[in-house]
Amino acid sequence: MAYDRYAAICHPLLYTVIMNGPLCTAMASAAWLMGFLSSLVNNLCAQNLQFCGPNIISHFSCELPSLFPLSCSDTMPNTILLAGSTAFLGLVTLPPILFSYSKIILAVLSISSSKGQGKAFSTCSSHLTVVLLFYGTALFRYISPSSGSVLERVVSIQYGVITSLVNPLIYSFKNQEVKAALQRILRQQICISG
Repeated sequence: MAYDRYAAICHPLLYTVIMNGPLCTAMASAAWLMGFLSSLVNNLCAQNLQFCGPNIISHFSCELPSLFPLSCSDTMPNTILLAGSTAFLGLVTLPPILFSYSKIILAVLSISSSKGQGKAFSTCSSHLTVVLLFYGTALFRYISPSSGSVLERVVSIQYGVITSLVNPLIYSFKNQEVKAALQRILRQQICISG
């Protein structure tokens, strides 16, 4: 998505040439493959853990960081593998996103009209908001040591559920009809309560 926005803003006349079908297919396939392989390796290694104590996970989902404290075998290799794969995925995906947005910001700042700058920034702001919400909470969750705290559960809900729920909402704020409908509803609520 960041590369798509980069191509649209920095090279608008070449957009259809740059964002062609094979490139989109390759990028989507690479994302799916990286996610699948990371999950596969981490889950296969977790199959070797032995569990002999309580089997209640104090969490809303069965994630590996929540599963490790229940094991009576050594989880250090699993913890290192999980932190390493998380860091690898973060380092492979986040720098291209940041690079794309740095180029976008430079291109937008070179636009002379403030209206043009506003339009370009609004094109990217929704995706950047979702990226920051997801990456910030996911990296915090998977790189920090498991403590079983309430904050840990909240962070998991944030990146696993909340980001997915607000994603369509964030993207729909770009739509002028949605903005107008929201403003109408807010005005009605203010008139009713005021």
